[in-house]
Amino acid sequence: MLTLLAATLQAASEADLTFALNGTEYIVSDCNQSASGILDIPSTYAGKPVTSIGNHAFQSCSGLTNITIPSSVTSIGSNAFQSCSSLTSIAIPNGVTSVGDYVFYNCSSLTSITIPGSVTSIGIQAFYACSGLTNITIPGSVDSIGSSAFYNCSGLTSIIIPNSVTAIGSSAFQGCSNLTSIAIPDGVSSIEDYIFYNCSGLTNITIPNSVNSIGDYAFQSCSSLVNITIPGSVTSIGNSSFYGCTSLSSIIIPNSVTSIGNSAFRSCSNLISITIPGSVTSIGSNVFRSCSSLTNIALSDGVISIGPYTFGDCTALTSITIPSSVSSIGNNTFRNCSSLTNIALSDGLTSIGEYAFGDCIGLANISIPDSVASIGNYAFYNCTSLTSITIPSNVTTIGNSSFYCCTSLSSITIPDSVTSIESSAFYGCSGLSSITIPNSVTSIGIQAFYGCSGLTSITIPDSVTSIGSSAFYDCSGLASITISSSVSTIEDSTFRGCTSLASITSPTA
Repeated sequence: MLTLLAATLQAASEADLTFALNGTEYIVSDCNQSASGILDIPSTYAGKPVTSIGNHAFQSCSGLTNITIPSSVTSIGSNAFQSCSSLTSIAIPNGVTSVGDYVFYNCSSLTSITIPGSVTSIGIQAFYACSGLTNITIPGSVDSIGSSAFYNCSGLTSIIIPNSVTAIGSSAFQGCSNLTSIAIPDGVSSIEDYIFYNCSGLTNITIPNSVNSIGDYAFQSCSSLVNITIPGSVTSIGNSSFYGCTSLSSIIIPNSVTSIGNSAFRSCSNLISITIPGSVTSIGSNVFRSCSSLTNIALSDGVISIGPYTFGDCTALTSITIPSSVSSIGNNTFRNCSSLTNIALSDGLTSIGEYAFGDCIGLANISIPDSVASIGNYAFYNCTSLTSITIPSNVTTIGNSSFYCCTSLSSITIPDSVTSIESSAFYGCSGLSSITIPNSVTSIGIQAFYGCSGLTSITIPDSVTSIGSSAFYDCSGLASITISSSVSTIEDSTFRGCTSLASITSPTA
């Protein structure tokens, strides 16, 4: 009985195949999906040569373990062996010129394959999810590797790409989690998007001088990558290209690079220092966000703008100098840089974005240059160590919650250019003991000085026409206030909780 069962399991034969005549030659067009075991494809059928394996011919023949392809075959169609999940080995004969798209897609048991010197290209997703494949030799005849060609080949530990290859498609090695090293040959001009995404075992890689761009997500989540040298030929580093490379401790960006994409080095938690060359004119959003070990960064003249969250959550960063070429600091740029104690802003800077220094709890002082005309909402939100600040004369508005909960702020100078103090501008600034509101200010927003318990007196100038509700709520140290006759309405809660208030001087009282 066991002998009969074994014979049944090894019963794959020519009878399981369907042939289609193409002129004077035959194509293998289909195979019985119940066929199992070893199958030898004949070199002839009905007296004529078998030269091709058609598209999808063996798709989902999950019982086949080994297939021998005769030397008469010169063409293998797309998806030919897709999802042959028990197939362990196969040899492609000399004469075949391309490994087509999806040919061995999801052949999860495939451990070895021989690619002959006649093959010039490896198609899209050709070996997609061949998780049993541990190594592969690509012959020197191959000039291109298609997109996702080895996607999720999680067992692949090494691969040699010959110098003949000039193009490697996007996601070609994505998810090859056991791949430890790879050399990209000279002749390849670009590292495409997602090409080594989530290659978590990759420790080193060689990028040749022929490469001029690194694509989006190219090395994202390569968590074992320790260092990398970007050649002087590269002009752009794509979005999220090294995002989550948690072992990357150093990287040199050459002078050829002009742009660094969004989140390029985000969450590189082991990166200690980096120098941005003068060739770079813009730094995208989130570029170094959550680089929690970054203590030093050098920005060269040439950088014009620093994007949102560029250095957000860089909790080890202690100081930074912004060059004079920078005209704007984006929203949240230094948000939660909790160790930042010193920052030098240069003339040329015109705007500071929302939450730019929010939650920088170590920042004790900052000098804002006279060139700054705009300070965004929440710009210094919760900077609890900030003791004093001078607002330059070009600023016209102190935005919503600009100095919210700056509890150590004891003094601030507001210039005559300011016309509006917005809602919650100094909310919770409990250390603020005095402030002078200039005659240029026309409105004081809702909760503008809420909880400023150290404030003892304040004079509202004649220029002010409106005071928002709860503007001085809970200013428990406020003993006196002078309100001009121009103020027509005082809301019920404006001075609520001002338990020390003994006198209000107002011509309209």
